Amino acid sequence: MPLLAISNATIKVLAYTEGLHGKWMFSEIRAVFSRRYLLQNTALEVFMANRTSVMFNFPDQATVKKVVYSLPRVGVGTSYGLPQARRISLATPRQLYKSSNMTQRWQRREISNFEYLMFLNTIAGRTYNDLNQYPVFPWVLTNYESEELDLTLPGNFRDLSKDHIVIYTPLWYSDCVNRLERRSVLAENSRNPIGALNPKRAVFYAERYETWEDDQTPPYHYNTHYSTSTSTLAWLVRIEPFTTFFLNANDGKFDHPDRTFSSVARSWRNSQRDTSDVKELIPEFYYLPEMFVNSNGYNLGIREDEIVVNDVDLPPWAKKPEDFVRINRMMDIGGMWWSQLGPILFNIFISDVDSGIECTLSEFADDTKLSGAADTPEGWDIIQKEMKKLEKWAHGPKVQQDQVQGPAPGLGQPLALESEFVSCQLHQWIDLIFGYKQRGPEAVRALNVFHYLTYEGSVNLDSITDPVLREAMEAQIQNFGQTPSQLLIEPHPPRSSAMHLCFLPQSPLMFKDQMQQDVIMVLKFPSNSPVTHVAANTLPHLTIPAVVTVTCSRLFAVNRWHNTVGLRGAPGYSLDQAHHLPIEMDPLIANNSGVNKRQITDLVDQSIQINAHCFVVTADNRYILICGFWDKSFRVYSTETEGPCLVHTITGDLLRALEGTENCLYPRLISVSSEGHCIIYYERGRFSNFSINGKLLAQMEINDSTRAILLSSDGQNLVTGGDNGVVEVWQACDFKQLYIYPGCDAGIRAMDLSHDQR
Repeated sequence: MPLLAISNATIKVLAYTEGLHGKWMFSEIRAVFSRRYLLQNTALEVFMANRTSVMFNFPDQATVKKVVYSLPRVGVGTSYGLPQARRISLATPRQLYKSSNMTQRWQRREISNFEYLMFLNTIAGRTYNDLNQYPVFPWVLTNYESEELDLTLPGNFRDLSKDHIVIYTPLWYSDCVNRLERRSVLAENSRNPIGALNPKRAVFYAERYETWEDDQTPPYHYNTHYSTSTSTLAWLVRIEPFTTFFLNANDGKFDHPDRTFSSVARSWRNSQRDTSDVKELIPEFYYLPEMFVNSNGYNLGIREDEIVVNDVDLPPWAKKPEDFVRINRMMDIGGMWWSQLGPILFNIFISDVDSGIECTLSEFADDTKLSGAADTPEGWDIIQKEMKKLEKWAHGPKVQQDQVQGPAPGLGQPLALESEFVSCQLHQWIDLIFGYKQRGPEAVRALNVFHYLTYEGSVNLDSITDPVLREAMEAQIQNFGQTPSQLLIEPHPPRSSAMHLCFLPQSPLMFKDQMQQDVIMVLKFPSNSPVTHVAANTLPHLTIPAVVTVTCSRLFAVNRWHNTVGLRGAPGYSLDQAHHLPIEMDPLIANNSGVNKRQITDLVDQSIQINAHCFVVTADNRYILICGFWDKSFRVYSTETEGPCLVHTITGDLLRALEGTENCLYPRLISVSSEGHCIIYYERGRFSNFSINGKLLAQMEINDSTRAILLSSDGQNLVTGGDNGVVEVWQACDFKQLYIYPGCDAGIRAMDLSHDQR
């Protein structure tokens, strides 16, 4: 029998593989991160091409290093501006932070607050694969009681800094209000973390630290943590697999109904009043509406006030979970021009009047001009016009906030996480969780000290030889939570002011009546075939920033994009190249010298109508993916060589079907946002908006025969165009119309936006 010949060593291997739950191809590995497990640097997390990841814990650091050098040389991926080297996979979190370009990108507003927080969590060791080290996000709102939420009021936002409080005047747009800030009344305050936002609780925690008497344990402010496995499971108890995890950890029972997460407002109040509750949030609060719905019908019990615990009670201003998630996170760029700039200017003026500060609008204007925010005649004309309106309002009767209307009535507001209120203070919260206020004297001053067993380096488990004592120590680490790795020991830099956004050439999604000429360039190709696909991959770091076009006759062109176009002071502006138009026609097409190199020669299925959705251009403009062939394949063409370089038959399993209403039977166009929302256009002007899980969120019907649809980069705005030659912009969540561009002299077949949405 072969089994009789198995050695003892082989038996040990077989015992280890009993828990093996999968296998992973080396070719699928995209990133490798060093990780901690129970505060020990003995783990690795491997990210795959299909967006999944798996975490392994090893006996010691030496084994971790051996494994990294046995895996493909991918580093931590390509997203953070770091080389794909094994030394990067073994780098410390602080080294990753210092070497990455993500902070600079966040400061320049190239990435969102959400993306930056996910980056910080990822490099600081937070992971979805360890409930004890789950990613941590801040509470950003304070008003969960009102019927309507006015996000122009600072009082509705959590003060993420608490280092100083400006009376009335917002702390944002610092480059424009420096003089006002210097004259404002400042109150120094070090009550920074979530546990110390309530002054009464802050006194309690400060006294606990100052009167500490236990010689065996270092003093701390909080005996619980802002992120633990228990709190994570409590937030996500309604959805799998977290329901199963929760039941396994609690002898198969749900928690007491009064302790179960049942109301957002109640949880916020507890985090302000209960001395044992200092929980921050998790990322799902900003993207997963399903976590608030008891879709599986679990019996979660009845509270002492006789209320059945079922779905989470949302704030009155959120009519459904999707509304709560959208408002809690997103920013409606469509309304940014007036809903942010207008009320800010207005509030600054009124605040100064109310606080007795002598500062006129013209004085404010001088400060603004000196700051460089309005260095262009166009920008300065705009702000002068707005200030004249404000001056008239300020010297007349006081107006209500909802009466302050901009030139595009009905546009949206900046929403919570991505708003300027949060952007201007987020670095202060980062200091607490990941930065210099996390540990040491600054943490003491900020009332931000937790149990010592939550910090990296506090204990070496390998030095504990007694297995019972080691098991007890591991249980304590799991119970107290784990503080993220410290990324920096100096203050985190603030985000750059958003004021310059108002004076750059306006984004197509930042509407106002002073818009520049709507059409700034018309590009007509020698071929008379209509353009049916447009892809704008215009980021400056690309080898060839370009707008790739494909005609109905399957002739494509790589038209170079010039990032130097713009107003003085705009990124990439060059006086030497300022005469350039945005797009330079592909020379092979313009000179008719290499049309054969741009022709897609493979025959398509004659029964298929060629449209924009038959083509996809890769982000580097090097390849075009094409479908619609007779053999049901898709083919990949290189923009640098002739002929297809790949032919791939479409096979695979059905993931999910999105079923429209009885009037929506034949889908024609589809666009998917980064949040997973799907906008589908059916025949006869019918649109539907589905969530990633197939829930129908909104519908509309328009008269135009739509030929092209496009979602903005944040997924908040939908752009449509069709046979009548009119481009319309809609709010994607509810199909509220935002703007109509002047009509073109031809029907619209394809659209795209440049990377800066200008």
